[in-house]
Amino acid sequence: MTPGARAPRPGSRPVLVDDVHEAIKAMIMDHGIAPGARVSIDGLARELGVSPTPVREALARLESAQLVVSEPMRGYRTTPLLTPDQLADLYRFRLLIEPWAAGRAAERADDAGRARLAAEIAAADAPEADTYAAYRAFSAHDARFHLLVAELAGSDQVREAFERTNWHLHIYRQYYDRGIGPQALAEHRRITDAVQAGDPTRATAAMRAHLESSHARLQPT
Repeated sequence: MTPGARAPRPGSRPVLVDDVHEAIKAMIMDHGIAPGARVSIDGLARELGVSPTPVREALARLESAQLVVSEPMRGYRTTPLLTPDQLADLYRFRLLIEPWAAGRAAERADDAGRARLAAEIAAADAPEADTYAAYRAFSAHDARFHLLVAELAGSDQVREAFERTNWHLHIYRQYYDRGIGPQALAEHRRITDAVQAGDPTRATAAMRAHLESSHARLQPT
């Protein structure tokens, strides 16, 4: 089995599909299946010890996350990595909406919302290794944190834009070996502090600094 992937566990069909999805996702994220490579449904089924059906269902989910693309009469292929221009466009887009959302969250978050944000930060840990298995929990925190900021801002549009781009998956897939977790977590804490303090100016600036620093960390070394 490809390193980083875990074998599906026996159980009900939804659980099996979930496990197959995570196993294939780990292969893609850790480049066990190379960017732009053809994906063999039968080959994955043999490797994972399952029938082709849960593999097809898992690939349909991964297509919605833009990690694979279906080609008529040819099956699936993994999507290519982001180009530098695409990465820059992604960050320009985020800089247009997320600093505003952080400032708005600081203005309108109630006690319950601030408590949820504090709990999310308190439970987060930086990854201890440069593998998807180690990064999975932090990636989930990263997504929850930014979605929660958008929710506290009261903006369905920002939240939906965040979900559509699936940017956290693509950034990890390309740059997981840069050790971005600890710095990002420290920046999340600064954003949280500003929202907790009800300081929209500081929250806006903290989110902008976070995004600018994140983009800078991903530049070629």
